[in-house]
Amino acid sequence: MFILGLTGSIGMGKSTTAKFFAEAGVPVHDADAAVHRLYQGEAVAPIEAAFPRSTANGKVDRAKLAEQVVGNEAAIKRLEQIVHPLVRKSEERFLAEAERKGADVVVLDIPLLYETGGEERCDAVVVVSAPADVQRARAFERPGMSEDKFNKLLAKQLPDAEKRRRADFVVDSSHGFDAARAQVREILERVAMMKGRLE
Repeated sequence: MFILGLTGSIGMGKSTTAKFFAEAGVPVHDADAAVHRLYQGEAVAPIEAAFPRSTANGKVDRAKLAEQVVGNEAAIKRLEQIVHPLVRKSEERFLAEAERKGADVVVLDIPLLYETGGEERCDAVVVVSAPADVQRARAFERPGMSEDKFNKLLAKQLPDAEKRRRADFVVDSSHGFDAARAQVREILERVAMMKGRLE
């Protein structure tokens, strides 16, 4: 089974590109969605223990948690030590299930793939990219986005140029859905050839 990592900075169109892989029949594990599930399940008790009053009604209250961790490097690390292993477990279950069902290719959609060393678990990496002005315009369409928040998010992420340099494949998402979809199909064709060489 060929494992493709999918990543891209904020506003680059990564989530949309993940949908195109799913449309093409490729199982996709979305790390953000996994966190969302964990915040209503397994992660609730350990997060409440580490960050008292950050949960309510059996769920993590993201706003209350943010008050305790945003801008606090030690708190962010503590939160990551709780959440990352649980996301990895979810990823492992996903990979085992895909293998059982005989999937040829799977996608691991991980926002901070390079920043967390996730590329080591992948056979190849796809980076979704767009020019800076397109990225910025898209990011500012999100509710609650501010200059400060945008800059902080960028500061946490490896620069786009560096991601592109390290990628096996780049999807340029600035030319619309059809062009991005075509690039996804082309990547899957190339992966099929690579997979043939690996076997």
